[in-house]
Amino acid sequence: MPVDVTWWGHATTTVRDSGVTVLTDPLLVRRLAHLRRRRGALPSPRAVRPDLVLVSHLHADHLHVRSLALLEPGARVVVPRGAVRAVPGLRRLAPLLELTEVVPGETVTAGPVTVRVVPAAHDGRRLPVGPHLAPALGFVVEGEQRTYFAGDTGLFDGMAEAVGEVDTALLPVGGWGPFLGEGHLDAGRAAQALARLRPRNAVPVHFGTYWPVGMDAVRPHEFHSPGMEFKRLAARPAPQVTVHLLEHGQSVRLEAE
Repeated sequence: MPVDVTWWGHATTTVRDSGVTVLTDPLLVRRLAHLRRRRGALPSPRAVRPDLVLVSHLHADHLHVRSLALLEPGARVVVPRGAVRAVPGLRRLAPLLELTEVVPGETVTAGPVTVRVVPAAHDGRRLPVGPHLAPALGFVVEGEQRTYFAGDTGLFDGMAEAVGEVDTALLPVGGWGPFLGEGHLDAGRAAQALARLRPRNAVPVHFGTYWPVGMDAVRPHEFHSPGMEFKRLAARPAPQVTVHLLEHGQSVRLEAE
Protein backbone atom coordinates (compact mmCIF):
# COMPACT_ATOMS: atom_id res chain seq x y z
CA MET A 1 0.00 0.00 0.00
CA PRO A 2 1.43 3.43 -0.85
CA VAL A 3 2.13 6.20 1.64
CA ASP A 4 1.20 9.79 0.78
CA VAL A 5 3.35 12.64 2.11
CA THR A 6 2.25 16.28 1.79
CA TRP A 7 4.49 19.20 2.69
CA TRP A 8 2.49 22.25 3.79
CA GLY A 9 5.52 24.40 4.58
CA HIS A 10 8.11 24.73 7.35
CA ALA A 11 7.93 21.50 9.42
CA THR A 12 4.21 20.94 8.80
CA THR A 13 3.51 17.76 6.86
CA THR A 14 0.85 15.10 6.64
CA VAL A 15 1.74 11.44 6.33
CA ARG A 16 -1.09 9.12 5.29
CA ASP A 17 -0.33 5.45 5.87
CA SER A 18 -2.78 2.53 6.15
CA GLY A 19 -5.72 4.95 6.13
CA VAL A 20 -4.35 6.95 9.07
CA THR A 21 -3.43 10.64 8.68
CA VAL A 22 -0.62 12.00 10.85
CA LEU A 23 0.05 15.76 11.04
CA THR A 24 3.47 17.05 12.13
CA ASP A 25 4.33 20.32 13.89
CA PRO A 26 1.28 22.28 12.68
CA LEU A 27 2.04 25.93 11.92
CA LEU A 28 -1.13 27.21 10.30
CA VAL A 29 -0.80 31.00 10.37
CA ARG A 30 0.64 33.69 8.13
CA ARG A 31 2.53 35.52 10.86
CA LEU A 32 4.43 34.31 13.91
CA ALA A 33 6.07 37.13 15.88
CA HIS A 34 8.77 38.52 13.57
CA LEU A 35 8.28 35.77 10.96
CA ARG A 36 6.02 36.10 7.94
CA ARG A 37 4.94 33.37 5.56
CA ARG A 38 6.55 34.18 2.21
CA ARG A 39 5.65 31.12 0.14
CA GLY A 40 2.69 28.82 -0.25
CA ALA A 41 -0.92 29.05 0.79
CA LEU A 42 -1.89 28.09 4.31
CA PRO A 43 -2.64 24.39 4.77
CA SER A 44 -6.06 23.29 3.63
CA PRO A 45 -8.82 22.58 6.17
CA ARG A 46 -8.24 18.83 5.74
CA ALA A 47 -4.79 19.29 7.29
CA VAL A 48 -6.41 20.11 10.63
CA ARG A 49 -8.54 16.96 10.72
CA PRO A 50 -5.83 14.34 11.30
CA ASP A 51 -6.07 11.13 13.28
CA LEU A 52 -2.90 12.00 15.20
CA VAL A 53 -0.77 15.14 15.64
CA LEU A 54 2.95 14.96 16.44
CA VAL A 55 4.78 17.90 18.04
CA SER A 56 8.55 17.54 18.06
CA HIS A 57 9.63 20.20 20.58
CA LEU A 58 8.60 23.33 22.42
CA HIS A 59 9.88 26.09 20.10
CA ALA A 60 6.97 28.26 19.01
CA ASP A 61 7.39 27.49 15.30
CA HIS A 62 6.83 23.80 16.10
CA LEU A 63 4.55 23.86 19.14
CA HIS A 64 2.31 26.72 18.04
CA VAL A 65 -0.60 27.15 20.41
CA ARG A 66 -2.87 29.12 18.06
CA SER A 67 -2.46 26.46 15.38
CA LEU A 68 -3.22 23.67 17.84
CA ALA A 69 -6.36 25.60 18.81
CA LEU A 70 -7.59 25.19 15.22
CA LEU A 71 -7.71 21.41 15.59
CA GLU A 72 -11.05 19.73 16.08
CA PRO A 73 -12.02 19.19 19.72
CA GLY A 74 -10.77 15.84 20.95
CA ALA A 75 -7.85 15.71 18.52
CA ARG A 76 -5.03 13.44 19.68
CA VAL A 77 -1.80 15.42 20.10
CA VAL A 78 1.54 13.89 21.07
CA VAL A 79 3.98 16.29 22.76
CA PRO A 80 7.31 15.98 24.61
CA ARG A 81 7.02 15.08 28.27
CA GLY A 82 6.89 18.28 30.30
CA ALA A 83 5.27 20.34 27.55
CA VAL A 84 1.98 20.88 29.36
CA ARG A 85 3.78 22.20 32.45
CA ALA A 86 6.13 24.38 30.39
CA VAL A 87 3.64 26.04 28.03
CA PRO A 88 0.71 27.89 29.66
CA GLY A 89 -1.23 28.09 26.40
CA LEU A 90 -1.07 24.33 26.06
CA ARG A 91 -2.54 23.95 29.53
CA ARG A 92 -5.49 26.07 28.42
CA LEU A 93 -6.04 23.73 25.47
CA ALA A 94 -5.76 20.57 27.57
CA PRO A 95 -9.54 20.27 28.17
CA LEU A 96 -10.16 20.45 24.40
CA LEU A 97 -7.45 18.13 23.10
CA GLU A 98 -6.33 14.62 23.98
CA LEU A 99 -2.71 15.34 24.95
CA THR A 100 -0.14 12.56 25.37
CA GLU A 101 3.33 13.34 26.69
CA VAL A 102 6.15 11.06 25.56
CA VAL A 103 9.92 10.57 25.69
CA PRO A 104 12.24 8.64 23.36
CA GLY A 105 11.68 4.90 23.46
CA GLU A 106 7.91 5.11 23.87
CA THR A 107 5.27 4.33 21.24
CA VAL A 108 1.80 5.63 20.41
CA THR A 109 -0.75 3.83 18.25
CA ALA A 110 -3.47 5.11 15.92
CA GLY A 111 -5.41 2.28 14.35
CA PRO A 112 -2.95 0.06 12.46
CA VAL A 113 -0.17 2.67 12.70
CA THR A 114 2.45 2.76 15.45
CA VAL A 115 4.49 5.90 16.09
CA ARG A 116 7.89 5.28 17.64
CA VAL A 117 9.44 8.19 19.56
CA VAL A 118 13.14 8.74 18.90
CA PRO A 119 15.67 11.30 20.19
CA ALA A 120 16.71 14.53 18.51
CA ALA A 121 19.78 16.71 19.11
CA HIS A 122 18.12 20.09 19.61
CA ASP A 123 17.35 22.64 22.32
CA GLY A 124 14.12 21.55 23.99
CA ARG A 125 13.36 24.76 25.90
CA ARG A 126 10.36 27.00 25.35
CA LEU A 127 12.40 30.00 24.21
CA PRO A 128 13.38 32.76 24.79
CA VAL A 129 13.71 31.71 28.43
CA GLY A 130 13.27 28.65 30.57
CA PRO A 131 15.12 25.55 31.69
CA HIS A 132 15.19 22.30 29.75
CA LEU A 133 11.72 21.12 30.72
CA ALA A 134 11.05 18.84 27.76
CA PRO A 135 13.18 16.87 25.30
CA ALA A 136 13.27 17.47 21.57
CA LEU A 137 11.92 14.47 19.69
CA GLY A 138 11.75 12.78 16.33
CA PHE A 139 9.10 10.26 15.30
CA VAL A 140 8.97 7.17 13.10
CA VAL A 141 5.48 6.49 11.71
CA GLU A 142 5.21 2.74 11.10
CA GLY A 143 2.37 1.26 9.08
CA GLU A 144 2.76 -0.21 5.61
CA GLN A 145 6.02 1.78 5.50
CA ARG A 146 8.29 3.55 7.99
CA THR A 147 8.43 7.36 7.74
CA TYR A 148 10.89 9.32 9.89
CA PHE A 149 9.97 12.89 10.82
CA ALA A 150 13.08 14.46 12.33
CA GLY A 151 11.52 17.62 13.77
CA ASP A 152 14.57 19.80 14.39
CA THR A 153 17.83 18.00 15.00
CA GLY A 154 21.53 18.09 14.42
CA LEU A 155 23.65 15.07 13.60
CA PHE A 156 24.36 12.95 16.66
CA ASP A 157 26.28 9.81 17.51
CA GLY A 158 24.14 6.72 17.15
CA MET A 159 21.59 8.51 14.98
CA ALA A 160 21.05 5.57 12.61
CA GLU A 161 20.70 3.11 15.49
CA ALA A 162 18.26 5.37 17.37
CA VAL A 163 16.05 5.95 14.33
CA GLY A 164 16.29 2.43 12.94
CA GLU A 165 15.48 1.32 9.41
CA VAL A 166 13.17 3.72 7.58
CA ASP A 167 11.73 3.93 4.08
CA THR A 168 11.34 7.72 3.96
CA ALA A 169 13.05 10.53 5.87
CA LEU A 170 11.48 13.98 6.28
CA LEU A 171 14.52 16.09 7.12
CA PRO A 172 14.93 19.79 8.00
CA VAL A 173 17.41 21.42 5.62
CA GLY A 174 17.18 25.13 6.48
CA GLY A 175 15.65 27.59 8.90
CA TRP A 176 13.89 30.92 9.16
CA GLY A 177 16.92 33.18 9.33
CA PRO A 178 20.31 33.63 7.69
CA PHE A 179 22.20 31.60 10.31
CA LEU A 180 21.70 28.11 11.74
CA GLY A 181 23.13 27.36 15.16
CA GLU A 182 23.93 24.09 16.88
CA GLY A 183 21.32 21.38 16.81
CA HIS A 184 20.17 21.98 13.25
CA LEU A 185 20.59 20.32 9.89
CA ASP A 186 21.50 22.50 6.95
CA ALA A 187 21.55 21.08 3.43
CA GLY A 188 25.02 19.59 3.85
CA ARG A 189 24.44 18.03 7.25
CA ALA A 190 21.06 16.69 6.10
CA ALA A 191 22.86 14.96 3.21
CA GLN A 192 25.20 13.39 5.78
CA ALA A 193 22.16 12.24 7.76
CA LEU A 194 20.86 10.49 4.65
CA ALA A 195 24.15 8.63 4.32
CA ARG A 196 23.70 7.37 7.88
CA LEU A 197 20.00 6.56 7.70
CA ARG A 198 19.96 5.10 4.16
CA PRO A 199 16.21 5.43 3.45
CA ARG A 200 14.75 4.85 -0.01
CA ASN A 201 13.17 8.32 -0.15
CA ALA A 202 13.74 11.73 1.38
CA VAL A 203 11.65 14.91 1.51
CA PRO A 204 13.35 18.16 2.59
CA VAL A 205 11.33 20.37 4.95
CA HIS A 206 11.85 23.37 7.25
CA PHE A 207 12.97 25.87 4.60
CA GLY A 208 11.57 28.45 2.20
CA THR A 209 8.36 29.25 4.07
CA TYR A 210 8.86 31.81 6.85
CA TRP A 211 11.38 34.64 6.93
CA PRO A 212 11.97 37.53 9.34
CA VAL A 213 10.20 40.76 8.44
CA GLY A 214 12.61 43.30 6.98
CA MET A 215 15.29 40.74 6.09
CA ASP A 216 14.37 40.15 2.45
CA ALA A 217 17.74 41.41 1.25
CA VAL A 218 19.84 39.62 3.89
CA ARG A 219 21.37 36.50 2.33
CA PRO A 220 18.13 35.64 0.48
CA HIS A 221 19.71 32.48 -0.93
CA GLU A 222 19.41 31.03 2.59
CA PHE A 223 15.63 31.25 2.14
CA HIS A 224 15.33 30.03 -1.44
CA SER A 225 18.06 27.47 -2.00
CA PRO A 226 18.27 24.84 0.81
CA GLY A 227 15.91 22.31 -0.78
CA MET A 228 17.67 22.26 -4.14
CA GLU A 229 21.08 22.38 -2.43
CA PHE A 230 20.13 19.36 -0.31
CA LYS A 231 19.07 17.41 -3.39
CA ARG A 232 22.35 18.25 -5.11
CA LEU A 233 24.54 17.44 -2.12
CA ALA A 234 22.73 14.19 -1.29
CA ALA A 235 23.61 12.67 -4.67
CA ARG A 236 27.18 11.90 -3.63
CA PRO A 237 26.95 10.40 -0.11
CA ALA A 238 23.50 8.84 -0.62
CA PRO A 239 23.03 8.05 -4.33
CA GLN A 240 20.55 5.28 -3.50
CA VAL A 241 18.07 7.79 -2.01
CA THR A 242 15.40 9.44 -4.16
CA VAL A 243 14.94 13.04 -3.03
CA HIS A 244 11.45 14.43 -3.61
CA LEU A 245 11.63 18.22 -3.66
CA LEU A 246 8.04 19.31 -3.08
CA GLU A 247 6.35 22.65 -3.54
CA HIS A 248 4.17 23.96 -0.73
CA GLY A 249 0.97 21.94 -0.58
CA GLN A 250 2.32 19.30 -2.95
CA SER A 251 2.09 15.58 -2.25
CA VAL A 252 4.11 12.58 -3.27
CA ARG A 253 2.87 9.01 -3.33
CA LEU A 254 5.53 6.57 -2.23
CA GLU A 255 5.05 2.99 -3.29
CA ALA A 256 6.23 0.09 -1.16
CA GLU A 257 9.00 -2.07 -2.56
